[in-house]
Amino acid sequence: MKIGAMASSIRLPLPEAAAKFQDMRLSGIQLFATSELLSYSGREISEAKKICADAGLEISAVCGDMTSLRFGVTSEMSERVNIVKKIIDLTCKLDSRIVTTHIGVVPEDVNDPVFQNMAESIGECAEYAAKCGAFFAIETGPEAAETLLKLIESVNSNGLKVNFDPANLRMVSCIDPVHAVEVLGKYIIHTHAKDGINLTPGSPAARYKMYHADGSLRSIPDPVPVFKEVPLGEGQVPWSDYLAALKKVGYNGFLTIEREQGDTREKDIRHAADFLRERI
Repeated sequence: MKIGAMASSIRLPLPEAAAKFQDMRLSGIQLFATSELLSYSGREISEAKKICADAGLEISAVCGDMTSLRFGVTSEMSERVNIVKKIIDLTCKLDSRIVTTHIGVVPEDVNDPVFQNMAESIGECAEYAAKCGAFFAIETGPEAAETLLKLIESVNSNGLKVNFDPANLRMVSCIDPVHAVEVLGKYIIHTHAKDGINLTPGSPAARYKMYHADGSLRSIPDPVPVFKEVPLGEGQVPWSDYLAALKKVGYNGFLTIEREQGDTREKDIRHAADFLRERI
């Protein structure tokens, strides 16, 4: 497995972030899709690729979490799909092939109109990715692995994969990431290396919010879970067992360090890289 980091985690312009990651001896960098990045000219895209290449960094993936449009809301599906297609095009121009994104909370009931809308809109994104030689990877988090698996199997596209984030599962859903790897293993194409602690259990749907197909907010009576993200090794992700599970299912891609909180992110990313090297 290779070690990378999200450019957005270090909160520096790309040239400076790439230089920092090179100094940390990382192998990859995940970029974050923004309106500015989507508007890059061919020259600007070439410059971004050169910055990464000169630092010895492979662009492991592009994160597509750039809007609040919801895959399961009928009136927003078309616009959401069009944005994802633009991100896929950008990703291919950057010589990467993986787009990762959150998709919202997947209903457990396959007959739920939101589930069906998600299968339709995500299926269109996945098929477009496949035609481009790319992959659309759903990030784990608010639902059980079995529920996400039902959606993936319902879509049934070679272009649909999983971006596995073990901390999201532990922090928000109190789900064992080792079990989730066993369920989703063959679909995992990219991962985030992040850690966290669940302080008070609750409903992931209450945290992320669930909507009806018409866009109205669902009433969730359960409490919101309380959690915090922490540096790698200080949370509830069982790293040795988790990494062993990834190896067992044949995963040999990136462990992309993500640090979303804290005031010592550069230090935390450097620590995370060393932490992972000791274990892989």
